[in-house]
Amino acid sequence: MKFKTSAIALGLAVALAACSKKDETVAPEAAAPVEQSAPQAVAYVTHQDGPVTIYSLTDYSKVGEIVVGEGGRGVGLTDDGKLLVVAVKETKDLAIIDTATNQVVRRVPVGINPEFVRVLGNLAFVAYEPASKGGPPPKPGSAEAKAIEKEREEGDELPAQVAIIDLVKGEKIKEITAGFETEGIEFSADGKHIIVTNEADENVSVHDIETGEKIKQIDTESYGIRPRGVKRSPDGEQFVVTLEYGNKMLILDKNYNVINEAATGEVPYGVTYTRDGSEIVVALARGKAMQVFDAKTLELKREMPIGERCWHFSFTPDDKQLIVACGRSNNILVLDYATGNVVKDIPEGNMPWGVMVSPKSVGSLDIPG
Repeated sequence: MKFKTSAIALGLAVALAACSKKDETVAPEAAAPVEQSAPQAVAYVTHQDGPVTIYSLTDYSKVGEIVVGEGGRGVGLTDDGKLLVVAVKETKDLAIIDTATNQVVRRVPVGINPEFVRVLGNLAFVAYEPASKGGPPPKPGSAEAKAIEKEREEGDELPAQVAIIDLVKGEKIKEITAGFETEGIEFSADGKHIIVTNEADENVSVHDIETGEKIKQIDTESYGIRPRGVKRSPDGEQFVVTLEYGNKMLILDKNYNVINEAATGEVPYGVTYTRDGSEIVVALARGKAMQVFDAKTLELKREMPIGERCWHFSFTPDDKQLIVACGRSNNILVLDYATGNVVKDIPEGNMPWGVMVSPKSVGSLDIPG
């Protein structure tokens, strides 16, 4: 079944753009993307300590690099494949890249610690964390974790924000206030709601995109802590959420009610439904495996060994292979999805973080439009 967001997203882009400040200016050189066909059949890999690398999906040879600055993490792609966007921690902005030239054509200021990115139509949604202290989160329940929690309760620290950026204008036009340490972003099938996982708040919140109003909060602590990944099913009827330190995933219905749960391996993060919705694929950051579950029964069907701290992944456009970024083992693994066999093991320094393929495919960071 095809996803239903494209037409609605276009309307949202127009409506939200009208809310932008009239006195903001755009540099002349950032006027309009080059009208050329986007390169096909490539994978873009972001790195926390290096450039974006580009690989051919034909033979996985490296075909280019894009320098965006240190701390490139979240990555998104427009449906036509012409614009790639990358959240960059060092420069606190979103780099907008013309994929025909592999050049950064705009840099849009976002805020402190931008991380997760999703693209909907001509809009990019970027989660950033003004209160971030940097580094890995403390162990849940530890003295350090309790001290941070108390500091946030008593202080005036700002929770995470989701910046909405008009990719045509190259401007931040709006913000939605989420929770502390927002990690994942998804949209409802009709494009009206944004669903975010708030890791440090132990909840999933749902917001109206047009107004920014929070319309629902799903507390996860009774099921497991630190919600991370979130993905909508292809038919729009369900959502899956991974609980990083709960070693579990939750299934929500289209009205955002928890209807099921299942145990996973150790420290799940990246997650997606397969294109036909029959399976759920989960990346285990500490369990060093990709797990495949039956989407209806939540029965574990098989596992595929991977490396260390593999957070994000993407299917190839033909759905036959998985490309997995492994940050701590500093490599990119290409797996045959049916067998789990390693097709290619590509050494990659600089802590690989995210994978986006063109043409856009199913993965932990996006779904086709």
